[in-house]
Amino acid sequence: MTVRRTLPSRQRTFIGAFCFADHYGPDDISATGGMDVPPHPHTGLQTVTWLFEGEVLHLDALGSEQAIRPGQLNLMTAGRGICHSEEGTLARFPDQRHLHGVQLWTALPDATRNGERAFEHVADVPAFDLDGAHVQVFMGTLGGVTSPARADTPLVAAQLDLPAGATVRLPVDPAFEHGVLLDSGALRVAGTEMEPAWLAYLAPGSEEFVLEAGAEPVRAVLFGGEPFEEQIIMWWNIIGRTHDEVVEAREQWQAAIAGDPEGVERFGRVTGYDGPPLPAPDLPNVTLRPRRR
Repeated sequence: MTVRRTLPSRQRTFIGAFCFADHYGPDDISATGGMDVPPHPHTGLQTVTWLFEGEVLHLDALGSEQAIRPGQLNLMTAGRGICHSEEGTLARFPDQRHLHGVQLWTALPDATRNGERAFEHVADVPAFDLDGAHVQVFMGTLGGVTSPARADTPLVAAQLDLPAGATVRLPVDPAFEHGVLLDSGALRVAGTEMEPAWLAYLAPGSEEFVLEAGAEPVRAVLFGGEPFEEQIIMWWNIIGRTHDEVVEAREQWQAAIAGDPEGVERFGRVTGYDGPPLPAPDLPNVTLRPRRR
């Protein structure tokens, strides 16, 4: 399926604690097969799953089995280690035809990055209307409403739906930096024209953003937070602080696949997925270095 990785890029590696943004679809799963991601590990981050269309089944090492649909949030906190799988296929959802959404990652701060693994599903996220736009807040606080989802640093994430021709003055936290990922329609953000799949960056200091829709309705995702000042090393699905931490996590995941008790203790096992776990790729033959802001 078509996946556009808008974060990280050479131009920007963080927006708040958000360190990763994948924007995928719309994908006709009857033609492509859809999303089928075998069990794989994570450390030191949260996965934030948000859909525009379709369904995805989440299975993880905690025993969670949770389908997600548009307007709902799946939030998995890796802590020191977890593994999970994701399936948006005809085998799981025979009536499904299209899959379309985003997955974001937040880097966990040093205080919680080695904590316990956790998973939560928010079936009905809070929302509000402003200047004709509908805003669904799935993380943090915006427009006076607050998502119940866990956040380990000050941050926000929301879907913005603007009618054609609308001008929306969106109040935001001036301490936050923000990104606006445009999914559909034509949008002007703070005076700059955007095209679908573009990611706009807005630095801290503004108390309000002006969003102007073009001749068609607009759908976009806003996310951001206080600038994340800790240095991280992000390799594959693993976030650490040093090269050696990443090497150790990779080795323990490979051990977990082989059934080694130490590896299984760290990452657990996924039950209910029909297939083997995803092996880690080889590490590059260099010392991994921290990501720069």
